[in-house]
Formats: sequence, structure tokens, C-alpha cells
Amino acid sequence: MDKSEIIKRVAETIRIERLRKRFSQEKLAEIVGISTKYLNSIENEKVNPSITIIVQICDALEIGLDKLLDEV
Repeated sequence: MDKSEIIKRVAETIRIERLRKRFSQEKLAEIVGISTKYLNSIENEKVNPSITIIVQICDALEIGLDKLLDEV
């Protein structure tokens, strides 16, 4: 699997889990401590977030890192 496919799947899973929790991008970004613009860029596959940010997003969404990586 290439890098772009990994980024795509991670982005999709984050968006799906965010919607499942009924969080707006603004709310999730605030909880994680990142800008809404940055979260939007993650969900739209424009950036490759650090593992630290990924872990913080997983914590905020109350999902394990394994769930995010299972999708990859």
C-alpha cells in the first residue's frame, strides 16, 4: 500500500469516527488542541499528521490506535 492510500484511509476513518461521535471539526480540533483548518486538511488528505496528533485524535474520539490502523 502506498503512502497516499494510507493517508486516505486514516483520513476517512477519522472523519467517520468524528461524525459517529457527533463532533464538529471545530469541537474535535479544540479538544485535540489543533486548528480547525489543520483538522480539515487531515480529513481532506492534504497533510500527513504526526503520530502524536494521530494519538491525540484517537484519544479524543475514544478509539484505539489499533482501530485506526486496522483500516490501513
